[in-house]
Amino acid sequence: MNILVTGANGQLGREMRIISQQSAHHFLFTDVNQVEGLETSYLDITDLNAVRQVVSDNQINAIVNCAAWTNVDAAEDPANHPIVERLNATAPENLAIAMHEVGGWIIQISTDYVFGQEPYNTPCREDQQGTPTGYYGLTKKMGEERIMKVFGATESDSASNGGYIIIRTAWLYSEFGKNFCKTMLNLTATKPALNVVFDQCGTPTYAFDLAQAILAILDQSTSAETNLSGIYHYSNEGVCSWFDFTKMIAHFSGHTACDVRPCHSCEFPSPVTRPSYSVLDKTKIKSTFGLTIPYWTDSLLRCIRNLEA
Repeated sequence: MNILVTGANGQLGREMRIISQQSAHHFLFTDVNQVEGLETSYLDITDLNAVRQVVSDNQINAIVNCAAWTNVDAAEDPANHPIVERLNATAPENLAIAMHEVGGWIIQISTDYVFGQEPYNTPCREDQQGTPTGYYGLTKKMGEERIMKVFGATESDSASNGGYIIIRTAWLYSEFGKNFCKTMLNLTATKPALNVVFDQCGTPTYAFDLAQAILAILDQSTSAETNLSGIYHYSNEGVCSWFDFTKMIAHFSGHTACDVRPCHSCEFPSPVTRPSYSVLDKTKIKSTFGLTIPYWTDSLLRCIRNLEA
């Protein structure tokens, strides 16, 4: 199978590169940014004709879309709205169109930010109505809807006709790029005290675990007798606040001299209201694909050990 990975120089894209080394599939890694030492083909996924050309030239059977506008605060600036929508809604639609035309598959990475307005206190299911609190979440939800519209939102056709898998994830971190884990590793090592919000709860997701799950899901989706298209939730197991996450980062890294203190979200004003509870219910993805998902602290320890190596 020929697999196109977009946003290949970001966190998840870098983990997909690692996973690909153990796979029999052929991967083409694309991005609009080049990183020294990484073989990357240029592809502007907001250009439908360019996407079609790459799909045709490389006989692509599946696309894993790791590209997105992810700066949640900057997305609220009206000046950025056009590019945010192009990256988070139009680009996924383009990729879906290109795959639908050749009977291929798209795996779209979405977000827990499609939720937020209601005061949830139980894990969010795939069939819950999305209520984004900001433009980032709104455009990611638009991307989901456009993909489903391209494929007719059907989950019953033969898998041989291609399809879509939308994976909502949350609190992504890794050894690569800028993320909460790496930021807190630095801050807990250099600051005597740190205030971190405790009134936003979710589950951290190690990008390597998600990359492994993506490949397993793609293999099963393309070989299944029935079409497994649909929306699924994936994060690591468990629940924590950003405060708990930071405390565990400090513990695993030995940065215990830093006094990590809980605080309220209102102490850190932001252009967007973040979900106060966005724990994702993973029952569907585990039962459909037989996945065993690691507990969040186990994965965090593995990531920190890799960063220390």
